[in-house]
Amino acid sequence: MPDSLDAFRYMGYVRLRWRLLAVSCLTAVALAGAVSLLLPREYTATARIVIEPPAGADPRSAMAVSPIYLESLRTYEEFASSDSLFQKAAERFQLRALMGARPIESLKKAVLKVGLVRNTRILEIAATLPDPAKAQALTQFLADQTVALNQSLITRGGNDLVDAVVRQQREAQAQLDRTEKEWSQLLASQPVDDLQNAIFQASQLRATLEERIANQKLDLADSAGSTQEKSNARARLDELQRQLDALNRETAEKERVLAGRLARKEQLDAERKADLTALAAVETRVRETRNDLGYRGERLTIIDPGVVPERPSSPNIPLNVSVALLLGVLLPLVYLALELSYQQQRAGSRRGVLQALAETRAPSHDD
Repeated sequence: MPDSLDAFRYMGYVRLRWRLLAVSCLTAVALAGAVSLLLPREYTATARIVIEPPAGADPRSAMAVSPIYLESLRTYEEFASSDSLFQKAAERFQLRALMGARPIESLKKAVLKVGLVRNTRILEIAATLPDPAKAQALTQFLADQTVALNQSLITRGGNDLVDAVVRQQREAQAQLDRTEKEWSQLLASQPVDDLQNAIFQASQLRATLEERIANQKLDLADSAGSTQEKSNARARLDELQRQLDALNRETAEKERVLAGRLARKEQLDAERKADLTALAAVETRVRETRNDLGYRGERLTIIDPGVVPERPSSPNIPLNVSVALLLGVLLPLVYLALELSYQQQRAGSRRGVLQALAETRAPSHDD
């Protein structure tokens, strides 16, 4: 109940002092309006860039916007707000002449604002300048440069990847050329066909010698001639045997050489096939890498280059007047509340003093 009486008393006190409240509101509104009209006009232009997933990405994954993916897109904020890019823009549009000589960091902080629209893949680049046309030109320049920088990084990375794969292709081609050269030298210096023909002829000669030896042995066994004839027949048999042994040794050596040449030929043939397979794989990878260049990295597209603003963004006269009006109401109310509280405390202390005086005088009157 006392709280309600105090509230009613405060409301009544405010009604009695309504002129103070009115003067405070009018003064605050007039000052805010006058200051807002005196402040220099500034215009904000905004360009928007949509960040699309790579062209080769799964459409279902492109529809899913995860917090981690959105956080990764903040990389492109650094593209648009980099110090080197803003310094280039400041020199191009003579921002120091327009905004006054100040460090590039404070100039960028006052002019540029870059950020992703919440829960979207849209990057906003906003520039605030006294000249609306220059503000729009600045935002469009920064948007164009951001898209170009992203494209150059993708192209550079793709070219580096292609160069690495092309180097592998050259190495595979060089290895194949070395193997082919060694193959040609092997065929020229170590022929196989002649050696195989020689071995074949030696086998036929061996069969002939073996047949003659066998016949000579039969003749020798069936011979009834003189001792001289048997000795001559045995000598012819020994000669045929020596020829067969020499032929066998020569044929064995040729077979050994042929086996070595065939083994080396098979080895080089296997290496040639392996090198051809490796080269074909690298060439396929080169084609695929070149075809995939357009599908690497996010694609940045300017969907809104911005327009020349017609209404100033600063000072915001309606907002300033509204805030001033609110303060013009709140401050007098606080002041009146403090004043009423002070008056009540004063009145209470006076009543306490009077009551104490009355209590001290009462006994002496009775006497």
